[in-house]
Amino acid sequence: MYKYILTLLALVTLSLTACQESAAKKVNSTTATTNAAAPSNEASSSNSAEAPVMTFDKTSHDFGTIKEGEKVTTTFSFTNTGNADLIIVDARGSCGCTVPQYPKNTPIAPGGTGTIEVSFDSSNKPGIQQKSVTISANTKSGREMLRIKSQVTPDPAKQSQRDAQKTN
Repeated sequence: MYKYILTLLALVTLSLTACQESAAKKVNSTTATTNAAAPSNEASSSNSAEAPVMTFDKTSHDFGTIKEGEKVTTTFSFTNTGNADLIIVDARGSCGCTVPQYPKNTPIAPGGTGTIEVSFDSSNKPGIQQKSVTISANTKSGREMLRIKSQVTPDPAKQSQRDAQKTN
């Protein structure tokens, strides 16, 4: 029994310490290796000036009033206004109802453009909803944030079920 507990403890410790490197750190270390291999120019500016920059046409979107159960989508367009290739490693919604589609691990050259499509499923989400999408990329900060919001009108049948559960 003691061996099983010790083995379980070792597995838990290993799993907690093995994955502590974030996506932004991985991208920045890859960028650092790439920049170190590139020829240096004394006239060039600092390393942060060589970083990619995501410039969005908008960073938030209001869907307005929608009905519960509707699935809505918006597109965020961006341009790489920096001086190095932009690489998006990950994009995650704040909950399972918010799903981003993005150009994963695809280099976007300086001056290049791209889009991130964000879908929101309002099922079982009555009331005011504010969600976010966190983007991990090789920008100076390593993270960018997009936000969506909506006023979801409750479905009458589902609302009566929720009300009935509250009284029980």
